[in-house]
Parts: sequence; C-alpha cells; structure tokens
Amino acid sequence: DAAPTNDARPHVAVIGGGWGGWGAAKALCEQGCRVTLIDAVPDPTGATPMRSPTGKPVEAGVRGFWKDYPNINALVRELGLTEEEVFTPFTNSSFYSPAGLEATAPVFSEADVPTLPSPLGQVFATFALFERLPLADRASIVGLLYAILDLTRSEETFAAYDRMTAHELFLKAGLSPRLVEDFLKPTLLVGLFKPPEELSAAVAMELLYYYALAHQDSFDVRWIKRASNPELLIAPLAERLRKDYGLTVLGSSFVKSIALDAGREGRGAPKVTGLRYASGGKERALDDLSGAVLAVGAKGMRAIVEGSPDLAKEAPELAQAATLGGIDVISCRLWLDRSVATRSPANVFAKFGALRGAGGTFFMLDQLQAAHARELWAGGDPQGSVVAADFYNAGGLLALSDAAIVDTLMEELLPSAVPGFEAARVVDSWVGRFPGAVSWFSPGSYSRRPPLATCVPNLACAGDWVRMGDREHGAKGLCQERAFVSGLQAANHLGLRPAGKGETKVLPVREDEAQVVLGRAANRAVMDLLKPLGLDSPWVR
Repeated sequence: DAAPTNDARPHVAVIGGGWGGWGAAKALCEQGCRVTLIDAVPDPTGATPMRSPTGKPVEAGVRGFWKDYPNINALVRELGLTEEEVFTPFTNSSFYSPAGLEATAPVFSEADVPTLPSPLGQVFATFALFERLPLADRASIVGLLYAILDLTRSEETFAAYDRMTAHELFLKAGLSPRLVEDFLKPTLLVGLFKPPEELSAAVAMELLYYYALAHQDSFDVRWIKRASNPELLIAPLAERLRKDYGLTVLGSSFVKSIALDAGREGRGAPKVTGLRYASGGKERALDDLSGAVLAVGAKGMRAIVEGSPDLAKEAPELAQAATLGGIDVISCRLWLDRSVATRSPANVFAKFGALRGAGGTFFMLDQLQAAHARELWAGGDPQGSVVAADFYNAGGLLALSDAAIVDTLMEELLPSAVPGFEAARVVDSWVGRFPGAVSWFSPGSYSRRPPLATCVPNLACAGDWVRMGDREHGAKGLCQERAFVSGLQAANHLGLRPAGKGETKVLPVREDEAQVVLGRAANRAVMDLLKPLGLDSPWVR
C-alpha cells in the first residue's frame, strides 16, 4: 500500500503507532503530507488484533477513557461512530485490600448528590463510600490540596516540586500514613504505575488534581464496549487515512537510525533527511524525508539515539530523554468456568503482599462487554467470567512463570477481594510481559523528558511523556488524550502544510472552576509578596 514514488507532497515518517503516532499521522495527512508510519508490532493499524495461543482476544493493558477527553471524543464522531457504540457507560471502581473492600469511587455525574464546587462535590459524593478510612485521615488531605494550587505558580515552583518525591510531599503536607497507604499509594500505583517514593511530586499532583480539584465529574471513567482500543478506534482511522490520503504503514519494522544533512553555514541547523529500519531480516531505508515525528517511549528513544550519533550531537535533549527509565507491565486474561458477581466492573488491588510492590487492577470484561460475550470466547459459548488483570511496576513478578502468575491471581488476590472467586476454576489463560513499556515520571525527570519541539527543526516528539511547551494541554500524566493531542501538535509544529492550510484544531479541556482559578491567583499574589523574605513556599526551595 505504498504511495507512488513520484508523489510531490512532503514526506514525513512517524515512528511509533500509539496514540501519539496516530495523532501525528492523522494531522499530517490532513495537512497535505505523504506519511509513512513505522512500528515494531506486526500490525500497527489494529486490523489484526492480538490473540492468545487459543485464538481468544487479548490486549496489552486495559485503558480507560476519562470524562475530559474532548479530542478523542471528537475523533469518534469524525469516524462516523457514536460514543454509545464505542464506550461503556461511566462505571464505578472498587479498591480492595486483604481486609476486603476499602472504598468505591462513584460515577460522579450520576451520584445522588447535587453538583457542587470542587472539592465539596467530591467530598459529598464519596462521603459514605470509604469502608474503613476514618474521616480524620481523609481530612488530612487539606495540605495536599494547597500544594496542588501552588504547583503551577511558576516554572521554578513546578521544577522544585518535580525534584521532590510524592512521598516527601505527603509527609511535609501532613497527610496521615493511613490515607497514603490505603488510598493514595494504590491510586498512584495504578495511575502512574510507581509508589509515591519513586514518583515526581509534581506529576503525582497533576493526577490527583483530577480527583480533588477538577470538576466534580472529571474523574468519571468509561471503557471500550467491545473488542479493544486498536480494533474500535485505530483500525477505522488507519483505513480512512490509507484510503483518503495514501498513508503507508510499516509493521514489524524497527527504526535503527535517523539521518541528518550536514547543515551549512548560514542555512540553519541540520535537518532530518532519512532513516534506516530493519524489517524481515533486512535493513531498509527512507531517504526522501521532509520531516519526522518520534512517537516512542524511553526504550524506543534509547535505541534510536544510540544508533544515530549525529542526532545525539544535534539534539542533546533527546540523548537526555534516552536515559529515563521505563516501567515493567504484565497483562493477564483469565477465562473462568462460572460467572462471578462483583460490586464494580473495574477494580484495584491495594496492600497485598502477593503483588511484590506492583500496582494491580482487575476488570470484569464479561460485565463491561456483556453484549459481546461470544467475542470474548472467540465465538464460542461463554462459560463464565472473563477477567483482565494488569500489574504495573511489575519487576518483582516478571521472573515468575505464567502458571505462577495465574495462581497468584486465583489463589491469593482475587478470592481475597471477592470471595466468589474461590469456587471458580480457570478454563483458559494468557499472560503477556512488557518490560520497560510505560513512561516513568521519576523525581527530577521533567527537565529530561523530550520536548515536542526539538533542536532539529523538522523533528518533533509526541507521546504522553512529552513536554509540549507553548502548546501545553490540560490533559496530564499517562493519558491517552494527552498522547493523541501531542501527536496533533507535533504535526502543527512541523509546519509542512501547504500555504493556506491551517493548523489542525486542538480542543481544550474544560476550564478550571472559578474557585480554583481564584485560589491559584490569591496564592500567587501572596507568595510573590513573601518571596523577597524567603518565605514564598512552605515545602519547596
């Protein structure tokens, strides 16, 4: 499906087939470029979905779609789909410890409480949903709320919080140990995939903002209604881009190096002219590039920079990004011989020793995708529940055999959370391991994360870990919306569209509520007055 070689359009390579890569490919195609998307997976388009050895559908992690995903929601409509066709209703989520149910996160937009200004709306909606956490411990979050307001006071303040661990911040802000251990730590382990002592305080607050100070319903989440994200969203997008714009997609292809021209005095910095990639046991090349988008994580960035000495020299920010770490992920799928009822279809494991330091989630796919149960069983008759379990920060589990991981779920974790699992037996199972697959927002990492606009004029970066600079968006953290938006903005930054073609429109998330805006402004005014006295922050320097 390659485009004709006499195509006169600017040729741009998009390296990486996640949300960032597909956002870039979409915008570049629509802006009049010839686009080649390259990824290591066999079929980046989602048209050939992942399957277990027995032919059942599997996926590398179940990912939710939050309320404030305006650009992905707009994509659904552009593809001629409806949100009701693609997504489940918003669902609640339950937190389980060895003691049983700890808390339930409600669907805020459907909670039986009035819509109130944040954080009052969140407080009233969750008041009766903590099973064991005393009110005094919950109230200790007040100091953290102030820190979230203070976070964006200035770039200097943000950098200072970024150098601090979330654990240090929780101590300084006076949060109770029980609030941290029972609620915040499990939330961070499944939201940012590391415990507080290994996370940037700044990035942790960006996530917790959505729970505490954003709109009352900003924390509402929903899921794919059938099949998987790639099948339902990426496949129709890829088909449209191929049909309408001649998009070329290269799967099972590993980019080895990026070539730059020599650059000439008075003619600006060197630019991307080509790349080398391995496919089918052979090394191949694209030698006519007008630009490129790096939509890869730390692992991919490291491989490309190590093979591209000229790029490492001209773009030291990418060499720095290549030093950042990744987080190990394990995904499991269990097909059971009977249906198990649970309070919520989406669930979090907390404080279990069997997790070995990992964060754990489990999803009842037979509940989320009830109308498509036969698909979960590869067209056969459903026998019982289908459970998708994911482990993040899973280094302590990676060495276990598949059977041992399944046993950990079925003998320790699941029956401790929901006793109904004790009588269930595994009919079939699948375990997938993904070392270093997810971005790690470690303390002090912000300045080393790749910028959207690199020192190479026709090379941009995309992905949820990218710093977007003047194009920053309200979607934060490890977030599908942020990754997609970064791809759109990477295309806008390259500016390869013909004269008269405008930038791809990016929809903002909802503005902060008035009391949050006022609180930030008041804090900034007070701290600016105190700064000459050295008293402008109680916790950071």
